[in-house]
Amino acid sequence: MSNPLPEKGNNFIEDIIIEDIKNNKNDGKVITRFPPEPNGYLHIGHVKSICLNFGLAEKFNGKCNLRFDDTNPEKESDEYVKSIIEDVKWLGFNYGEKEFYASDYFQQMYDYAVELIKKGKAYVCHLTAEEMRQYRGTLTVSGKDSPYRNRSVEENLELFEKMKNGEFEEGECVLRAKIDMSSPNLNMRDPVMYRISHAHHHRTKDKWCIYPMYDWAHGLEDSIEGVTHSICTLEFEDHRPLYDWFLDQLEVFHPQQIEFARLNLTYTVLSKRKLLKLVTEKYVNGWDDPRMPTVSGLRRRGFTPESLRDFAERIGVAKSNSIVEIELLEHCIREDLNKRAERRMVVVDPIKLIITNFPEDKVDFMEAKNNPEDDNAGTRLIPFTKELFIQREDFMENPPQKYFRLAPGKEVRLLHGYYVTCTDFEKDENGNITTVYCTYDPESRGGWTNDGRKVKGTIHWVSATHCIDVKLNMYDRLFTKPNPDDVEEGEDFTANINPNSVQTIIAKGEPSLRETKPLEKYQFVRIGYFCTDYDTNENLPVFNLTVNLKDSWAKIQNKN
Repeated sequence: MSNPLPEKGNNFIEDIIIEDIKNNKNDGKVITRFPPEPNGYLHIGHVKSICLNFGLAEKFNGKCNLRFDDTNPEKESDEYVKSIIEDVKWLGFNYGEKEFYASDYFQQMYDYAVELIKKGKAYVCHLTAEEMRQYRGTLTVSGKDSPYRNRSVEENLELFEKMKNGEFEEGECVLRAKIDMSSPNLNMRDPVMYRISHAHHHRTKDKWCIYPMYDWAHGLEDSIEGVTHSICTLEFEDHRPLYDWFLDQLEVFHPQQIEFARLNLTYTVLSKRKLLKLVTEKYVNGWDDPRMPTVSGLRRRGFTPESLRDFAERIGVAKSNSIVEIELLEHCIREDLNKRAERRMVVVDPIKLIITNFPEDKVDFMEAKNNPEDDNAGTRLIPFTKELFIQREDFMENPPQKYFRLAPGKEVRLLHGYYVTCTDFEKDENGNITTVYCTYDPESRGGWTNDGRKVKGTIHWVSATHCIDVKLNMYDRLFTKPNPDDVEEGEDFTANINPNSVQTIIAKGEPSLRETKPLEKYQFVRIGYFCTDYDTNENLPVFNLTVNLKDSWAKIQNKN
């Protein structure tokens, strides 16, 4: 079913597309593309681009190509390709029957380069990389022509073929476009189109030893695929004249490049180079470490596709750079998990609670809703016994005013259980509370009484005889500063890594958690949202903290 054409878009890119469709530009077609380079794992910044490009195609009855820009064999691999495909599918986007690859067009790009040489618009240059930098000039000083700039067409054709045939060493020469060495735009000062590399390519193997530069390949890939709107981030705005120049010289189909602001997120780095450093220098445990902003890391931590897509929609699309607070991302996952995550009780810092008037061998199974926000989630039975574990912080010997949890002589409600009143407690030789003694009211099953009395405090618990050990990975932000690049001279972003970004706790959990499966989501009551880790097993279930329960986004909004 086709979507009707809206009168106005939700952002400036949609406004452009609406006008193009109204004017029947490109026969009213909309074809976008998401073009990752397979040299790393996708991150939250890519999610914004994925949602934008696939979202535009969906909204305007078009299609979006997943295209791998695999023009740099030294840094690319099948591992990255597979991870990108998995991430795009996991996010819920359909790119059709096949993926596209820049390497599929290597011969066509080579033929186009030959065409430019024949037009006198490209030449083989033997300047070294350092000499090329010197000849290039600066923003205030014009560049100088290469001494090889005026070679004949015949000589350039012969040299370029030798480059292709592997007759030159890496760095010995390059193919450059012949444009304008005095252009105020440095990208137009005879940019490199091809460089020599004898590296093994993950798809074309050793067929090629010359590889196209991004600026040369980018527009050709778009043109060959019939992309109508080539959506890029702002750093490519100064490259657009070059994008246009190549396509105009070749007189081929000319897509429109449109730039938008990339995502900048507090407490986060989104540079592939920096993320690779975190992985290779073992600041984290791989690309899917739950502290990483990669899609695979966010998935392992417990983020859902719906929460990431909601985040991308909320931050919107703009023409100018800005910084998004990470609290908004956390708010999105809280809202989503509140609706879908089943509740479980886990005691992180346990002390024993003994109910003195509860029968010794009795097991009372208490019924509890799996999710009070979702009636279809059903219920579960929780074993209630004479000996329980409660949180250490839920008992105080000498409580302050307005302390509504357990204390000598005070009554509280055990969640899904009974009302209990503290009668005594024990300490160890260091003065730490070890055991609390209570009596229970048998008429208060489920936390309600016939006499209508109410207590202000409710605490959670697990049966001391039925609970299981669970391992909790308590994750915090990976960096201590909102801007990880805020460092002293001589330091880099790793100086701001949080030494306490993960702490591991062995806690006591409901016995139902023994059956958990990887990536299942829970709210551990009064603690936070958790996701079952890949490393979980029957003997020791493992859970990653997704986000705590306290939502600071509203506070930030009020402050602003």
